[in-house]
Amino acid sequence: MDLMEKMVSSQTIFEGRIIKVTLDQARLPDGKLASREVVYHPGGVAVLALDEDKMVYLVKQYRYPIQRLLLELPAGKLDHGAEEDRLLGAKRELCEETGLEAAEWTYLGSTLASPGFCDEELHMYLARGLTRQRQHLDEDEFLDVVAMPFDRLVEQVMDGTITDGKTVSATLKAKVLLGL
Repeated sequence: MDLMEKMVSSQTIFEGRIIKVTLDQARLPDGKLASREVVYHPGGVAVLALDEDKMVYLVKQYRYPIQRLLLELPAGKLDHGAEEDRLLGAKRELCEETGLEAAEWTYLGSTLASPGFCDEELHMYLARGLTRQRQHLDEDEFLDVVAMPFDRLVEQVMDGTITDGKTVSATLKAKVLLGL
């Protein structure tokens, strides 16, 4: 069975600094029409920074849409969309948010944030060989850097204490793929 949906029309209903939202009409496999609300995002990166003592560096920040503090991996959007080099974006975000630089980078793959309505793809990296530099947050960014043992991070992912999708994905990928 052909499961593809084909766009019939698209109307931009919002275009902001980071996202664009469209209201589309799509033809379904059975020929009927359906409305689709789509959020377009430039994509992002997330970094699991791990030192020689198996300490991982996270950021604690308030997330306005859910009205709570979250503990998550350093991350950010690709400033120039999909054409930005993902590794350069990861290096930039790690240094901006934590003041850390890394000598060794391992690509852990990507994850789709919520593909039912959004095209955001997050690229995940493991960073090792850490050195401390100067943190330089964005003007509207307020966060605390938190270090914890990698094993404790895994425990908090598994017990539901940490629920951020990119942090869960990168942590479990690092655990399984790299045997951490």
